[in-house]
Amino acid sequence: MQSVENLVTQIQGLSSIAADVAALHNHLKAAEDMLRSESTRLLSFLEQLDPSKHSLGYLYFLEPCMYGSITKEQANTLVPVIARFLTSCAAEQIRLASEKFITLCKRFKDQVMLLEAPIRGVGPMLTAVRKIQPSTEHLTTLHPEFLQLCLSAKCYKTGLSVLEDDIYEINQPRDFFLYCYYGGMIFIGQKRFRKALELLHNVVTAPMSTINAIAVEAYKKYILVSLIHHGQFSISLPKYTSSAAQRNLKNFCQPYIELANTYNNGKVAELETYIRSNREKFESDNNLGLVKQVVSSMYKRNIQRLTQTYLTLSLQDIASTVQLNSPKEAEMHVLQMIQDGEIFATINQKDGMVRFLEDPEQYKTCEMIEHIDSSIQRIMALSKKLTAMDELMSCDPLYLAKAGRERQRFDFDDFDPVPQKFTI
Repeated sequence: MQSVENLVTQIQGLSSIAADVAALHNHLKAAEDMLRSESTRLLSFLEQLDPSKHSLGYLYFLEPCMYGSITKEQANTLVPVIARFLTSCAAEQIRLASEKFITLCKRFKDQVMLLEAPIRGVGPMLTAVRKIQPSTEHLTTLHPEFLQLCLSAKCYKTGLSVLEDDIYEINQPRDFFLYCYYGGMIFIGQKRFRKALELLHNVVTAPMSTINAIAVEAYKKYILVSLIHHGQFSISLPKYTSSAAQRNLKNFCQPYIELANTYNNGKVAELETYIRSNREKFESDNNLGLVKQVVSSMYKRNIQRLTQTYLTLSLQDIASTVQLNSPKEAEMHVLQMIQDGEIFATINQKDGMVRFLEDPEQYKTCEMIEHIDSSIQRIMALSKKLTAMDELMSCDPLYLAKAGRERQRFDFDDFDPVPQKFTI
C-alpha cells in the first residue's frame, strides 16, 4: 500500500492532461481507505497542492477531513480551506468525482451553518453549483443547498441568479421539490409574489406517489401567497395534480383553508379574530409574517373594490369603508398601492380627497414593444423545446413499454370512433 507522500507526488505529476488525470483517478480510488485512515494529518499535505491545478487530488484529500462530528474550532479551520477550493478548482477534474464533490459541498454548508455565518458559504456554493452543472438547464443536488444558504443569510438577490435559469433536466425529485420550495421563499422575501406562486404551484402539483412534508409546507405558503397576490384562493387543484396531493393536502392544511374562507368574507375584524385564535399554529409553521401580510392585503383588496365604484372619495370615507383606524392610515395604504402600481390615483392634500384614475399605460411605447417582443421570443423558444422533449419521450423504450401495457387494459372500440375498415 502506497504512502500519503507517494500519493502527493503522483497528484503533482498526473494533473496536467486528461489521460493522466484519468489514471490518477484510478490511483485515488484505490487509496480511499488509506486516506480515510490518515484523515487527521491530510490537511498538512494540502499545502503542497494547488487547488486550481491538482483539483481532483485536492478533493480526495479534503473530503476525508470532513468525516465525523466537527467542532466549531475545526470548522473555523476548514471553512476557509474549502471555500478557497470551491472557488478555484477546475470543473473538468471535479466532475470526475461529482458525488464526492457534492458531499464536500453539503458538509461545507453544514459547517457555515454551525458557525452561524451562512453568508460565508453563499459565494463559494454558487461557484460550486456552476462548476458541477453540465449546463444552466440542469438542476443539481447543490441547487437546494445553495438556496437554503441564501435564505439563511437573507441574500435573496444572489439566489435569483440561479432561479432565473430555465430548468429542463432533473435527476432527483427531492431536489426539484426543495428547489421550488426554497425558490418560492426567496421570491416571497423579494415581494415577487407572482413568481413565488409559480414555484410553490410546481411543488403542489408535481407528480408524487405519496404526500411529502415539502409539498404540505409549500401548500400552506401557496394559500397565503394566493390571498396576498390575488385576493382569493380556490381550494380545487388542477386536474394534473397527483391523486395523493388531491386527497391529502387539504387535511394537513385545514387552519390555512379556514383562514382563506374567513378572508373571502371580506371582514377584517373576523379575519383578525381568527388569526389571534390560531396564532400559535401559524407561528410554529414560521408563517406568521405571511399571515400578517394577508391582513394587510385585505385592506388593499377593499380599497381596489372602491376604485370600481367611485371616481373620487375622501380619505375619511375610505378609512371607514375598509375598516381602517384613521384617514392618515388610509392615506398610507393608498400611497403604497400607488407606488406599487396596484391602483392609479391622486390625493388632494388640501381637502383629503382621492381621485381614482384609469391605467395610463397605452401599450405603444418602445419599452413595452420590446418587452412584448422578448416575451414572444421566449415563448417560441419554449415551444420548440417542448416539441423536442415530446419527440424524445415518444421514442423512449421505457415510455413505449409502459404505454403498451396501459393500452392492453382497454378496449379500443370504446375509445376510437373511426371505423377500422373503409369502403373505397
